[in-house]
Amino acid sequence: MCLASYCEKHLKPHYESATFKRHKLVDEIGHLDRQICPQHQKGLELFCKTDQMCICVLCTVKEHKGHDMVSAEQERAEEQQRLGATQAEIQERIHDRMKQMEELKQAVDSLKSSAQQAMQECEKLFSDMLRSIEKMQQEMSKLISSNKRAALSNAEGHMDRLTHEIADLKRRDNEITQLSRTEDHIHFIQSYQMLIAQTAAEELPTVSVNPYFSFGQITKSVSDIKQQLSEFGNEELVKMAKTVNKMPFCQLEDKEGKRRSTIKATTADEVAVYRSMPTQEPKHREDFLRFACQLTLDPNTAYRQLYLSRNNRKAALKRDPQAYGDSPARFDCLPQVLCKEPLSGGPFYWEVDWSGEGAALGITYKGIKRAGYGDTCRIGYNRKSWSLFCSDSSYSARHSKDQLEINAPYAPRIGVFLDHAGGTLAFYSVGDTMTLIHRFKASFSEAVYAGFWVWYESAITIGQL
Repeated sequence: MCLASYCEKHLKPHYESATFKRHKLVDEIGHLDRQICPQHQKGLELFCKTDQMCICVLCTVKEHKGHDMVSAEQERAEEQQRLGATQAEIQERIHDRMKQMEELKQAVDSLKSSAQQAMQECEKLFSDMLRSIEKMQQEMSKLISSNKRAALSNAEGHMDRLTHEIADLKRRDNEITQLSRTEDHIHFIQSYQMLIAQTAAEELPTVSVNPYFSFGQITKSVSDIKQQLSEFGNEELVKMAKTVNKMPFCQLEDKEGKRRSTIKATTADEVAVYRSMPTQEPKHREDFLRFACQLTLDPNTAYRQLYLSRNNRKAALKRDPQAYGDSPARFDCLPQVLCKEPLSGGPFYWEVDWSGEGAALGITYKGIKRAGYGDTCRIGYNRKSWSLFCSDSSYSARHSKDQLEINAPYAPRIGVFLDHAGGTLAFYSVGDTMTLIHRFKASFSEAVYAGFWVWYESAITIGQL
């Protein structure tokens, strides 16, 4: 009512004078100007529900005439009640959040404990497996040693017997020689009958040696166990990694309970669990075919003079440009084309038939440049790609600044084996047997795409396996 704020000294009249005692005192909070009507310079005492604003008494005469109005005290009481409900809701949210925080802390502790327990148990299990393998090794060594001793003992017994038989036969041979020189006919006839009777009566057993006896089968069996163990272990690690990676540790949900985002217990390095165990490279074509993948050429990347056919599995370089649309992914100056399918993890295997004067096949990261003639665009000439150039007389393996000339027989079909996780890219001549042409060892940091470079009057065709 006084439209001013007072210190303690000047506030005394409001307590002592009867004139001021009807004034209502409130604490000064630094916003006195906001409690004065800017139009009438009167204190704000009412609340207009129609316009949702505080007004003075004079405002009711004209500006807010006929509006729904209540005292500021009454509006405060209503809003105070709603504010209490809001505060109760906030306090309930605080309680829920604190409960969630406690649950999350307990879950984190449980996660740490579970991880530690899993590591200890896995270490024990692997130790047990190592001991089991060591025991198998000892048993295998015993088996080889005992069989070797038995075979040597048997052979030595036969050798001793043969030594005695050879000595006896030499003695008889000497007696026959001496008998044949005697001039005493009676002695000759009597001795001859005795020697013939002894020789005819004694049949010496024959000692035969098995030419196929070898411990090589044991070595092969152990080698098979190793390969099966490696493949099985790698497959199981991949399964375990995928299972763990798909399992959310905690997640956010909206009011309807719908999942908004997931926080995994793993990071972007989730495949590192099994990347350290590369797949053992196959040796026979039927083994390679277990990893066969179907690839198709991407028309959006094809050089305009590359003609694609056979459901985008064949590419041939022609003189006339094709009616391709504009695409930022297209190689605009080099006769190259990429496949659509990203390759990651693996392993993968595909075969390519090529013909003509020359073609190159390889892999590249998606980020290889598409515009220009420079090495940054050429598959195999930069750090982002690897390739094998094929001609009718030789091969050339290329990566970045490295180039290796390879002398190998002409092969119209090339098999490509990629173990992305294990860091292997190998090219084979496909025939009755798989003959290695070249093998790259690399550490692939992202998905790769199969790619091709095709020269004039040449073509490449991706085989259907």
